[in-house]
Amino acid sequence: MHVFVTGGSGLTGPAVVAELVAAGHAVTGLARSDAAAARLESLGAAPHRGSLDDLDSLRSGAEAADGVLHMAFGGDFSDLDDMMRRDRTAIETLGQALERSDKPFVSTSGTLVMPAGRESTEKDEPDPSGIAAFRIAGERACLGSAARGVRASVVRLAPTVHGPGDHGFIGMLVAAARKTGKSAYVGDGTNRWPAVHRLDAARLFRLALEKAPSGSMLHGVAERGVTLKSIAETIARSLGLPAVSLTPDEAVAHFPSPFMATVYGIDAPVSSSSTQELLGWSPVHPTLLDDLEHGDYFATPVS
Repeated sequence: MHVFVTGGSGLTGPAVVAELVAAGHAVTGLARSDAAAARLESLGAAPHRGSLDDLDSLRSGAEAADGVLHMAFGGDFSDLDDMMRRDRTAIETLGQALERSDKPFVSTSGTLVMPAGRESTEKDEPDPSGIAAFRIAGERACLGSAARGVRASVVRLAPTVHGPGDHGFIGMLVAAARKTGKSAYVGDGTNRWPAVHRLDAARLFRLALEKAPSGSMLHGVAERGVTLKSIAETIARSLGLPAVSLTPDEAVAHFPSPFMATVYGIDAPVSSSSTQELLGWSPVHPTLLDDLEHGDYFATPVS
């Protein structure tokens, strides 16, 4: 299969591109810079110059492919409405290029769209008032293309996709601990976060492209819920710092932004049982706490 990939040179993307190439697929990746193009070429993919805002480049990339995997997402988090419109427009453009082809189209969202405070499954509806509600429009745009002859599916990734070089949510926790001299959690720290290793996520994306039925909602989750207290305590031990509880107001001063302080206090467990059964996907790589203990999170200070 010839797959057109957006976000292939990002944090999770290179693992996905490598997984696709190793499985015998040809990959063309959207590249908005020389560095991104070089990264894709090093992975065995062909670069396709353009960006999420260049709709003609998205359209031509999708039209030339046998399937599309959309992972790119970004923008200014101070303007979530603009991020939502940008993502939805890109997804609509990609979907339109595949209409009446029965080709696979896999788009990416996050499990933080789900209702907080209880374990959610693939069959549950996302929370339109939740912290990640700006991702819902993109989910709907992708799945909407299923009615127009596209084998569309959505992968909701855990907020923590861990592995070497991770500078996401866990990397920011480590950075905050280094900066403040304490590793923190909010309240009693029993709030839970799902997690998945990057290589397990990469295999899920490949399986979704190869065989996910049209209209599938998939959860990229290996661990349903790791408590924030256990994460903070593991960081504390590794850095030789105290692990401390913060009130929500104290968390705003400790973490990089009020948004991040809210995120780190959310209880957001998620199941992937249906996804695993549907696709035969079985996560096998290290857990989040194993990665914190034995990975490279503390090898170099995070700036």
